[in-house]
Amino acid sequence: MDFPIEVTAILVFTAAVFATLSVALLWEVFRDWTKRRQVAKRIEPVLARVEAGEQGKADDLVRQFQGDDTFLGDLAASLPGVNRSRKLLQEARVEWRPESLLLISMGLAFGLGAATLLASGILLLAVIFAVLGAALPYLYLRRKATVRLRLFEEEFPESIDLLTRAIRAGHPLTSGIQMVGDEGPPTVAGEFRQTFEEQRFGLPFNDALLGMVDRVDLVDVRIFAIAVLIQREVGGNLAEILDNLAETIRGRFYIRRQLRVYTAQGRMSGYALAALPIVVGVITFFLQPDYFGLLFTTAMGQALVVTAVLLQLIGVFWIRKIINIEI
Repeated sequence: MDFPIEVTAILVFTAAVFATLSVALLWEVFRDWTKRRQVAKRIEPVLARVEAGEQGKADDLVRQFQGDDTFLGDLAASLPGVNRSRKLLQEARVEWRPESLLLISMGLAFGLGAATLLASGILLLAVIFAVLGAALPYLYLRRKATVRLRLFEEEFPESIDLLTRAIRAGHPLTSGIQMVGDEGPPTVAGEFRQTFEEQRFGLPFNDALLGMVDRVDLVDVRIFAIAVLIQREVGGNLAEILDNLAETIRGRFYIRRQLRVYTAQGRMSGYALAALPIVVGVITFFLQPDYFGLLFTTAMGQALVVTAVLLQLIGVFWIRKIINIEI
């Protein structure tokens, strides 16, 4: 039984995606198993020194990712964007490793590129869609990280107020951070809880606080960390400093909401310009399929399709860049 070329392309894409996800999940299971073994091996000498009366160091247990002792781990560690990928995974709070992200990107690129090549027969268009498929995991993580950072920024002033009340009530700073981790808003509470746990298990407080700055790429968090570190060095009224910081963050939110109102027309224009060619193309295809088919059956039409897709993507990103005003 012969299937239409469109059905074959969809089946190829579906098979490639599910195969990639299966391999990525199996890799995550294997990585989790090896991680437990590595943790057990690293804890054994520390426990032996503790039993012998020696004092262990926090560096014996805290270590940054340097790549697993596997082919995929070495390959992921050798790529130029591995540090950015690891930071993006951390910001999105996704329990993947760079090699898992690499597997999923490669699978989506192959599946989408092969399906496009089977459906259209245009190699250049297949390459464009393959690049788009490789970028889809990154775009998903970028979107997830952006949503999380926005939620963190909205909850941060309330958490600072909670920390300020704890300091004014006589609690030390570390106890205030623990209180925010236990009672604060969910997104911010996780970061404060991790900071408190790191310093409780032996990491210097300054390093634990700077670790939160590395995990949360926000100007407000950097200002908060700088204010706390300077106050610990030279003294001062930390509660008043944190009050001013919370008020400044709320003022920035007010300005940002005003800007969203002012740029609403630009955003709607961008959405309309992005959707217009697609809508017109679909309507033309259903009304005059033979006329529309010239775009895919002739060399000139294929060149026009590729050029239109590239210009469309450039226009969308350009409009987003224009209306994205940093505060």
